[in-house]
Amino acid sequence: MTTQPLKTIRNFIKNFDLNFFTRHAKTFDSADVADVLESLDEPNRLQAFHKLDPEKAVDVFEYLELENQKQLLEGLTNTEKASVLNQMSPDDRTALFASLPGLEVTNLMSLLTEEERKQAQDLLGYREDSVGRIMNPDFISLSPQMTIAEANDLIMRKAIDSESINVVYVCDENGKLIDDIPLRRLFLNERSKAISDIMDHTFIALNVNDSKDDAVTMFKEYDRVALPVVNTEGYVLGVVTVDDVLDVAEKRDTAEIQRFGGVEELDYPYVKTSFITLIRKRAGWLIVLFLGEMLTATAMGYFDKEISKAVVLALFVPLIISSGGNSGSQAATLIIRAMALKELTFRDWWYVMRREILSGLSLGIILGSIGLLRISLWQTLHWYDYGPHWWLVAITIFFSLIGIVMWGTLSGSMIPIILKRLNVDPAASSAPFVATLVDVTGLVIYFSIAAIILKGTLL
Repeated sequence: MTTQPLKTIRNFIKNFDLNFFTRHAKTFDSADVADVLESLDEPNRLQAFHKLDPEKAVDVFEYLELENQKQLLEGLTNTEKASVLNQMSPDDRTALFASLPGLEVTNLMSLLTEEERKQAQDLLGYREDSVGRIMNPDFISLSPQMTIAEANDLIMRKAIDSESINVVYVCDENGKLIDDIPLRRLFLNERSKAISDIMDHTFIALNVNDSKDDAVTMFKEYDRVALPVVNTEGYVLGVVTVDDVLDVAEKRDTAEIQRFGGVEELDYPYVKTSFITLIRKRAGWLIVLFLGEMLTATAMGYFDKEISKAVVLALFVPLIISSGGNSGSQAATLIIRAMALKELTFRDWWYVMRREILSGLSLGIILGSIGLLRISLWQTLHWYDYGPHWWLVAITIFFSLIGIVMWGTLSGSMIPIILKRLNVDPAASSAPFVATLVDVTGLVIYFSIAAIILKGTLL
């Protein structure tokens, strides 16, 4: 967007001048107009939307967040609703219907034409996490016997404003997909040639029952802006475009990040989630983690005699447990992301274990050396007196950090893999969960090593 239109939009938002908005809305991209509407409160948003011409209104409506779409629909008459819903892209309309209660969907379905209603019902019939839910059944299909001239004429008639017009699909007489052809290949060949003359008989397609995550992976792997969707027999049912896949990827990644942070997935954006809902989504995990951390107190109580004999050991408890938790969180983050990107599967568990044991050992030696150096330096410079057995305390910290960091990396890497094997979302092994587990077990490792090294001296 250029500077001048941006200033124009800001001026409208500041003054809410509907006449001004009506004069300029046609010159703005629909996505920018949607941003303007979403910056307004509900009554003003409805007024501004009514000022758009019908064709522009549909385009803008598709760019709005689902919550804003639902609010706008409540303020429209049935005639206006019918106009918007019948002109919406089938995939965008499916996403809207899927977010509404069943009775409301039934009422809105009655406003659709017979053809659009059947289309909507078909798309809603697919599994919620399947490619069928995000495909657009509008696509261009060519016959191998057509000439390029005939194909161009067909495209001009049918693809006035198709979002997948950069690629056309070649089907046999039964409707099975046999090739996909970029438009550039049509334009760069003689019009008298048959479609069969420029076919290479290679294509990439999604199955209608594939998961949305599979679609994200295929778009990334093959670098496409659109992919055809076929059924198990190979008949073309529609297309999925990259804008819908980007929405899927964003929603999936947002949910994983939220779960990984110890929060239940939010149903709506943060700024539109009610205070009560926000508390409810966060409280569950916090309670679980709090109960887990209570085991830390239990573990320290078990070693109260050791602590009373060597109070100096208590000074390093925060250092010890935080190092283990941090290393575990690091490992969990790396493994969960690698699994999300299909870089790792359950079969790679032994490779991951070996790698993380070595990583934990190396990182433990680094942190342990720093801890040992710190105690030695403080004792030598008389900044703190760790007692006559300070060297044994330093050795205890050194080996404790090695053991705890190794355990942290091993736990953080293996827990996501085990959960994946159990068909549980690996993101459920959030960083706080791993940190809590390592905190408790880390204390056991720490005091066990101290009992061995300091036996006969401080203990």
